Amino acid sequence: MVAQHGIAVRGGKVRTATGIHDTDVPPIRYDAVRECLETLTIHARELAASVHMPRIGCGVAGGTWDRIEPLITATLCAGDVPTTIYDLKPR
Repeated sequence: MVAQHGIAVRGGKVRTATGIHDTDVPPIRYDAVRECLETLTIHARELAASVHMPRIGCGVAGGTWDRIEPLITATLCAGDVPTTIYDLKPR
């Protein structure tokens, strides 16, 4: 299972695995997302696995689905990895 770790909002800052960022600057790094998806594609193909996930990078990370979806298409989908994206209900 691949999951996000270490994101929490504290004292007006977003804490991630890579450091602390001001909340007015989204902590998302699209190049890092693409790199992770490329690695995930390799492992999913080796295991003949499918990938199921919510709209990653669009919550606390501050990304937009218009930028994330093409990364998924260019990596997982282009690598013929069966991929399902879920829209989760807001809490």
